[in-house]
Amino acid sequence: MQATDLPIQQSPAGDAGSPDRVGIDKYAAVRRLATASTRRFHAMAKPAGATCNLDCKYCFYLSKEKLPGGPGTGHMSEETLELFVRQYIEGSAGLEVVFTWQGGEPTLRGIEFYRRAVALQKRYAKPGQRIENDLQTNGVLLDEDWAAFLKENRFLVGLSIDGPRDVHDAFRKNKGGAPTFDKVMAAARLLRRFGIRFNTLTCVHRYNASRPLDVYRFLRGELDSTRIQFIPIVQTRDFESAAPQARDLERLPLVGAPEARPGNPGSVVTDWSVDPVEYGYFLSRVFDEWHRKDLGRVLVNHFETLVGQHLGLPSQICIYQEFCGKAVVVEHDGSIYSCDHYVYPEYRLANLYHRPIAEAVYSDQQIRFGYAKSEKLPRFCRECPFIGDCWGECPKNRFIRTPEGEPGLNYLCQGLKRFFKHAIPRVERIAVDVRRRQLGARPDARAPGVP
Repeated sequence: MQATDLPIQQSPAGDAGSPDRVGIDKYAAVRRLATASTRRFHAMAKPAGATCNLDCKYCFYLSKEKLPGGPGTGHMSEETLELFVRQYIEGSAGLEVVFTWQGGEPTLRGIEFYRRAVALQKRYAKPGQRIENDLQTNGVLLDEDWAAFLKENRFLVGLSIDGPRDVHDAFRKNKGGAPTFDKVMAAARLLRRFGIRFNTLTCVHRYNASRPLDVYRFLRGELDSTRIQFIPIVQTRDFESAAPQARDLERLPLVGAPEARPGNPGSVVTDWSVDPVEYGYFLSRVFDEWHRKDLGRVLVNHFETLVGQHLGLPSQICIYQEFCGKAVVVEHDGSIYSCDHYVYPEYRLANLYHRPIAEAVYSDQQIRFGYAKSEKLPRFCRECPFIGDCWGECPKNRFIRTPEGEPGLNYLCQGLKRFFKHAIPRVERIAVDVRRRQLGARPDARAPGVP
């Protein structure tokens, strides 16, 4: 699931002057864009809140039901649904508006809720505007009625599966502790039978990071997945109650320290979090297999966006973009939060009932949040040769210190560097070949201006 672009890819002009003046100028410039015809943003809806029919050990969202000051429990009402659909469409100036339904488990809200959503989208759509829908699901509740609805309304489905049976069932169990692999495989067969477009979303954690080829070959061979997303599981031990960047900076571990890796006494992360070094190994081995066998046939989110970046295009996924703030979350009660990983009271922007969603996206609070991704990068990152590929990855993972002791380094830094160093030489050759083909030259011809 890709977030659409907000028009804050680059810092506005006028960055000279005092730090306070710079901040005011930048935020004012972004607010002015809120009335421009190019305004675009993305909203992820949580129609069932954090409620889920599974009890995945590594889930970062189940705890939102009990988070003090958080969204609590509940399902999105039809009144809130209509308010969300109308405000989202009215606030988007692009020719395409993408509705992303996540959770928790969004299918718990039932088919009729989504029938109503589609009807509302048709009612409020602007002339010439295209409305698309994404649904991220564990697949357990999918049946033929669901499949017929998803096919009829052209939903893109994201199906969560972590790999072969033993890998998937290690963490993805139902509320009674029973495995779910067979039900997810049945959902995949159902989606294929009905001709429904679907991606696979695979979480990379400590249990499967050491088995990259087993995971990738299963997704390609047994599931026949041609659109693959890998999501690293990174969770601090206090993630259920403490927002990112809410920790004592002096107590953050240094990169490479035992406390900055899972499974060690005093580790800052949960035992199931992916090891940063193993994450680099996982991506590198999968990249080799993809490059050798599936280049041009299979889209892997990290590889696809890296090639695009080396073609001069913006990152297709938010974690590798220079700025944040492009994708907000709308909870079941209409509360709007800065990001899916920042559903904490400190990052609550507004409520649909009190402030239109577009105003919340372009509020000073959210603009500061978006710029902080770049502005708070440590020197270690700014001097890194891979800065343009990474941009510090996701801010929620920046809870270790650089070798010099500066806070704000990404937990995954060691693994990301390993992957970029391994993959980029071939990525650059892919990019050169793409440019040559675009110019109509033979693949082995030298294009003007291309080394």
